[in-house]
Amino acid sequence: MKRLIVITSVLFFTGFASAQKYSSKTGSVTFEASVPLFEDVYAKDDNNIVVINTDNGEIASVSAVKNFHFKTKLMEEHFNENYAETAKYPKATFKGKILNFDKTKLTASPQKYTVQGTLNFHGVDKAVSSAATIYSKDGKIYMQGSFVAKPADHKVTIPKVVTKKIAENVNVEYNYVMTK
Repeated sequence: MKRLIVITSVLFFTGFASAQKYSSKTGSVTFEASVPLFEDVYAKDDNNIVVINTDNGEIASVSAVKNFHFKTKLMEEHFNENYAETAKYPKATFKGKILNFDKTKLTASPQKYTVQGTLNFHGVDKAVSSAATIYSKDGKIYMQGSFVAKPADHKVTIPKVVTKKIAENVNVEYNYVMTK
């Protein structure tokens, strides 16, 4: 219920209220911070909420950080308690725009776009630019893309004992199937 209130607030304040919009509550977001010779650092959230305003290309998404699941429970516990501090920073948000977006030009053939905006993670806003592929099929909009984030940019402290086991650059990928 809290997530619905949060996304409704985001939509209201970004002018989505009367716009034509597509959305999903089951968007997939993954991140990987693995380094060679150590255990994979990979997590996935299949409950990312995303909304796109097809009138102007504005996009917003929110993840409950605790929704990121790891291969091992211990890694997930350390992520939530020590790195992401989910009790203090329960959500990650993105608010931005798909550059040169025109819904009337979407076809079943994937097209490349640039998405620019602000990622808020761990209470810190950081500008992000992402390469995305977007297409439309059967009344749905499909979008997938990726970008790189750095824990240090979001004031995430990595203890020295594990700094060699976690990459400085975290690869983030997203995959959305949105409907009206």
